[in-house]
Amino acid sequence: MKITDVEIFVVDGGRRPWLFSAVRTDAGITGYGEFGTGVAAHALVGLIEDFKPHVIGKDPEAVEKLYFDLYRLMRQAPGGLVNMGIAAIELACWDIKGKAMGVPVNNLLGGPYRDKQRVYWSHLASARAGDPTLAPDKPLKDWAAVAAAAQEVPAAGYTAFKTNILWPGETPRAISQSRDGKSHDQRADTDVVRHATKQIEVMRDAVGDDVDILLDINYNFKTEGAIRVARALEPYNLFWIEHDNEDPEALAQLKASTSTLLCSGEQHFTMREYLPYFEAHAMDTVKVDVQWQGFGVSKKVADLAETYELNIAPHNPASELASFQSVHLCASVSNVRIMESDPEGVPWRFELFSERPEVIDSYMTVPTTPGWGCDLNEDALKKYAWNK
Repeated sequence: MKITDVEIFVVDGGRRPWLFSAVRTDAGITGYGEFGTGVAAHALVGLIEDFKPHVIGKDPEAVEKLYFDLYRLMRQAPGGLVNMGIAAIELACWDIKGKAMGVPVNNLLGGPYRDKQRVYWSHLASARAGDPTLAPDKPLKDWAAVAAAAQEVPAAGYTAFKTNILWPGETPRAISQSRDGKSHDQRADTDVVRHATKQIEVMRDAVGDDVDILLDINYNFKTEGAIRVARALEPYNLFWIEHDNEDPEALAQLKASTSTLLCSGEQHFTMREYLPYFEAHAMDTVKVDVQWQGFGVSKKVADLAETYELNIAPHNPASELASFQSVHLCASVSNVRIMESDPEGVPWRFELFSERPEVIDSYMTVPTTPGWGCDLNEDALKKYAWNK
């Protein structure tokens, strides 16, 4: 079997575009993948055009070799967008290999370890604050509306949710690393800390103690600010606080400074980048993004994390195919704490896929059909193309 073509579809995902890959073969099998970040959609499409001459005519079932051929091709500029571009090819080839062999992808790497995986509702309320059109009938005008949004989580059968710091009002907004022009120089001033505390207090009161709350502060604060926020939230028994930091020792300082548990790592690529953080014991749970770095690479990171007595939590703020890819990772490794799920999005999202992830009582079912267990509707991908 040989690769005959690679096609990329960029789809309007609402808050950001979604990127999908289709790798065609001379055996009539097409493999699909969801990859990368829509923030750099134009760059990734161009990068994969540059990759095509290096993969057409190659064996798609030799997935690891294809990955390393592309990695070595780009080794002078590793990580980041390069790995996301490689993931576009690699993820689709895992789908091809599973389909060709008639087995789910997790089965190719020793799975399944489990038949279902606990998931949390991601971007609860904060997604609506950033894009009120996601729930126009539920405006976040005040704290009562924020509490009502939190109560949707157990009503929908979820036992955990993640949110970002947000400001309700006539024009609600979520904290955005200054992307909205409201610069705070990564400081956690007293008013910001008090505001974050108020938000979590409102949400905790709304859902009680049986629903886990996760707070993502991403890159919004320097270490000092992250410590202030984490300490202020200790009384609310957060499942974790999520923070990303480019310095392993600074992240370890945060972890040692608070009883609030810490999750980090979504921005890293390959074992090389994670290793200094593991050696510094800089996080309690490891974020791993399958769509950003590829499936085989994520599996290796998870296996490395296991040797440091760490569990992983797939980063998955994307669409349904990404959920299928991420839950296959969960089924392929022994050390998973929880998985991200983003159930709220644009109304046409379900037209794009042959299957929907099955979530029952906050657990996503691991597919048992060949490949990812989900194909793409290419006509729908074209219908909802992102053309900006």
